[in-house]
Parts: sequence; C-alpha cells; structure tokens
Amino acid sequence: MDQVASARISRAERQGPRRRNARFRTRGASLGLTATRTDDLVRQIVRGLPFKALESLAALSGLPVNLFASVLGIPERTLARRKAAGRLAPDESERLLRVSTVFENALELFEGDVAGAVTWLTSPKKALGHQTPLAYSRTELGAREVENLIGRLEHGVFS
Repeated sequence: MDQVASARISRAERQGPRRRNARFRTRGASLGLTATRTDDLVRQIVRGLPFKALESLAALSGLPVNLFASVLGIPERTLARRKAAGRLAPDESERLLRVSTVFENALELFEGDVAGAVTWLTSPKKALGHQTPLAYSRTELGAREVENLIGRLEHGVFS
C-alpha cells in the first residue's frame, strides 16, 4: 500500500505543466514580491513595482540590470530616472513580472540551478527562431512561447 501511495504522489508531482520549486510558491517571488493573491499583485503593478524588484531579479540571476532593462524596453536614461524615483511605471512593472515568471519557470526546469537556468535563457534556441528565450520574452506572445517550450522540455517532448 505504501508503494502505491508513493507512486501516486510521484505521478502527481510530475503532472501539470510545471514542477513547483519551493523557492517560488508565489508569482513574482524572484522580484521580492510577497503578494499571494492576484488582486494584490494587480494593485502592485498598477501602482508600479519598486525599482528594487528589478534589482532583486538581477541579483538572483547574476545578470546586469541593464540587460533586463533592454529586454523590458527601458532606455538607459529612463532607467536612471526610475532608479532615482524608486519605482517603475505600471507597463514596465507588468513586463518585469512577465520576464520574472519566465525566469522562475526556467529555474524550475533546472531544479533550482540558477547557473543552468541563466545559461539556458541566454543561449539561442532553434525552436525560438535562433533567439534567446530572454530576448524572445520581450512580448507577451513570445513569453508564452518560451513557457510552452519549457513545458515541452519538462515533459520530454523533443523541441
């Protein structure tokens, strides 16, 4: 009976498009956000996320803030103004959440290995038209395609 129960647990853990990493139980956790409800997260985005959220993602990934700013479509001068103000604009906040979700999904794919996830995100993929997953995530549609690719890789589908 114990073997059957453990087999069910193992199967349940593998089901679904993503395995959950204990570090990222809530969306936006890689940004240092603590909202557990969608409406709280929406309010934070409408208000504009703190600039520290961008810095948190950069620190966690080991990638420079300027690289993320480029992916988010934030020019250098605007980035400097946002840093001085301490807050991103709502549209920038939404794009940051999108990119952080892709990062968190890649981190789950690599079972918490940050270096592996970052290498994967910054290496061109044939399935993405030879673009990097990070660059492909500049748009909502591109980010969804990267998430689909991660889901296929998690399930062993050749991509």
